[in-house]
Amino acid sequence: MNQLTIAPRPTFPLSPRLYMQFMEPLGDTDPSVEAGWDFLHGRWKDHFVDAARELSPALIRWPGGILASYYRWREGVGPRRARRPMLNLCWGGIESNQVGTHEFIDFCRLVGAEPLIAVNFEGDGKKRWARPAPGLVRSAGPAEAAAWVDYCNNPRNAGRRRNGAKRSFDVRLWQIGNETSYGKVGFDGETAARKTLAFARAMRKADSGLELIGWGDSGWAGRMLEVTQGALQYVAFHHHFQSGLPHSPLTGSEWRKDPERTWRHLMHAYKSTDKRITAMRGEVAGSGVKLALTESHFALPGRNRNDVLATWAAGVANARILNVHERHGDVLEIATLADFCGTNWLVTALLITRGGTWLMPVARVMQLYRRHVGTKALAQPVAPPDLDVTASRRGSRVFLHAVNVSRTQPVRVKLSVEGAKVVSGRVFQIADEPFRELDCLTPGQFAPTEHALPCNAHWTFPPASVSAVELVIQKMRKDEEKMRKDEGRSPN
Repeated sequence: MNQLTIAPRPTFPLSPRLYMQFMEPLGDTDPSVEAGWDFLHGRWKDHFVDAARELSPALIRWPGGILASYYRWREGVGPRRARRPMLNLCWGGIESNQVGTHEFIDFCRLVGAEPLIAVNFEGDGKKRWARPAPGLVRSAGPAEAAAWVDYCNNPRNAGRRRNGAKRSFDVRLWQIGNETSYGKVGFDGETAARKTLAFARAMRKADSGLELIGWGDSGWAGRMLEVTQGALQYVAFHHHFQSGLPHSPLTGSEWRKDPERTWRHLMHAYKSTDKRITAMRGEVAGSGVKLALTESHFALPGRNRNDVLATWAAGVANARILNVHERHGDVLEIATLADFCGTNWLVTALLITRGGTWLMPVARVMQLYRRHVGTKALAQPVAPPDLDVTASRRGSRVFLHAVNVSRTQPVRVKLSVEGAKVVSGRVFQIADEPFRELDCLTPGQFAPTEHALPCNAHWTFPPASVSAVELVIQKMRKDEEKMRKDEGRSPN
């Protein structure tokens, strides 16, 4: 029988912000944020709130994404009937602004998530966002960002109080800049760093206790940190990935033709994430500044509507990537794997329909990990080859996130914790036929099942499964530990 051995000594704190989501209005064909809004009654749809509570994101980022580059926050506050609609310059259509700052904060409170607000960073230096037409100015500078901070966080802000919120929103986490350099259009690195410092200083005048995220992608991180002089707590970067292998079948319906080939490509995708994070670690090494992966997900042709993302195989692939995030958790403190909510994009965590809101496979694994995780990471467990495992601890409880990367073979193990005995345990497990697709007629599809761990701590991980294992441990006395080691050396 295989051994799965865990060393119980904590290594570094594991941030709950590793299980974040971000929501962005995605235009006339997939309204995303407003798809969850009940326009008739002026509130969030009940089934959307219920699904988000089930998902339990630690952190939600808003208003984008690219939309943040031309979002003017004052258009989304005040009486909803008087709010000025806006053109969605990137995604198409008209945004009604019925969902604004107050509604976003209300949603975060309803689902128990921390808010993260991304400010308009002078249109990220891109004319098509900042000044898309004569007389149309969508750019916003440091003063507008600072005013937004004051509106949210100043207990005495007259505008917020007049709009019905007597209590401060107390938003601690703010992002400056979004994909500022993508496509070689926008600010250059030096200009972005200088402007980031100006934004940071203005925003901190409104509230000195902010945590700030600056855009450091495209090789900018080192210089960004030099210029901003300690003003940032996080450097943001994005990662949109495919399989990472040549001749990928993850396009159109090609993936349906050869299950083994498709599985191999999905299981390989985690490597590009590991490479990307490793490179960013090098850019911030020694600075004390953490990394924020504020967008990351599969990016497959067809506006991410590829049906392979609705299969359980995609859930397993995303679980491997979550394990990568956790292994880098000493530096990576904020991360996501989905676009949160929408009506057409299958890259979202939540799929909204007229009949309800469904958790996509990526949401199921994020939900599982978020609910069953410790506060401190542990050293990499010693596990058999087909098991991808991370470990964490909270007090006397040890948590494992285990992915069986074999499509066809189970893995049987004996679980052991060095220097301790396993008193009891539970396994929360998702196991299904890998290429079964989400069916909105069965809303509980891919939901985890709970099992008691046998007294002998033996467990079989089914093929293509994702499991969260909770172990209750008791530290052994030194003489008992020595006796057990001696018994292990005995030829009998």
